[in-house]
Amino acid sequence: MTNPHWIYTQTIKTFAAGAEPPFEDEGELTASWGRVWGIDNDVGRIRDILMHRPGPEMAVVDPAKRLPEIGSYGDPAVGWYFQSDTPPDLPLMQAQHDGYVAALRAEGVNVHFMEGEAGNRLKQVYTRDPFIMVKGGAIVCRMGARIRRGEELAVTRTLANLGIPILRTINGTGIMEGGSFAWLNEKTCAIGVGVRVNREGAEQVGEVLARQGVELLIVELTGYDIHLDVSFLMIDRDLALLNPMGLPYCFLEELGRRGIRYIETDPGDDPWIVNSIALAPGKVLMPEGATNRTLDRLAAAGVSWVTVPYAAVHKNGGGLHCSTTPLRRDSL
Repeated sequence: MTNPHWIYTQTIKTFAAGAEPPFEDEGELTASWGRVWGIDNDVGRIRDILMHRPGPEMAVVDPAKRLPEIGSYGDPAVGWYFQSDTPPDLPLMQAQHDGYVAALRAEGVNVHFMEGEAGNRLKQVYTRDPFIMVKGGAIVCRMGARIRRGEELAVTRTLANLGIPILRTINGTGIMEGGSFAWLNEKTCAIGVGVRVNREGAEQVGEVLARQGVELLIVELTGYDIHLDVSFLMIDRDLALLNPMGLPYCFLEELGRRGIRYIETDPGDDPWIVNSIALAPGKVLMPEGATNRTLDRLAAAGVSWVTVPYAAVHKNGGGLHCSTTPLRRDSL
């Protein structure tokens, strides 16, 4: 009778475990997960994207709950705020969001939507924040804003149903929101640290990136700016659109050292112009409200753009960039 232990050891040799290629290798992902998920840049042509259409969660806004000291609406006891001097116009928000979806689909983007609801968390239209995409999959964030905690569960379920690998979930005392994360190129990312993202959260992201050979730059945000994407956006392989008033000068210097040029927005621009999204290298989807000076600068740099109205959604505290997370982009 053959020794069972000998059979076992010979089987292990025949079907040996192997660490290479790494998890994020395209062949490895295809074999194990059915397709390649993840991104390694912020400007390659978008193939798949995740969004959430504003809906029943907006019903939490009570026009009687006005906070005159800040000139908007909110209820600290329940945990919501709507940062506008007028209540939300849900039909208009939905119409503008639908227009955004249509513009993406016209560019060949496969639009996915969040599955299920996250209760009365009225900010969930901004799918950028509960997770980020890196090579090979997602990192689920831990929201800094307590009124948004819980969106992570709906995101996790959606990612699982789509078959997207989750490489990490921010834990412990780390806080991290995706609006403060950006790819500069395939070897470099940046995270803006401030009131919504702490160094512990950034370092946990950095641990995943380091294993993929990606460097992480920490950008100290100014004042009460909540996210990097309010002031910074990559729009081509080595070109950014930015508002210098929202960024530390040392970051501008770092961009120059790394060969990244940038276009400064005009003071007359709508504040949400930087919160646009690159559809492909040198092609941007942006909201209405850019001055001719900014548009002339973009045109001079060879950048083209498509414009959609989005002012009704801006009133909830986010823009086009906030309202999407690309799940797959072409590598450059």
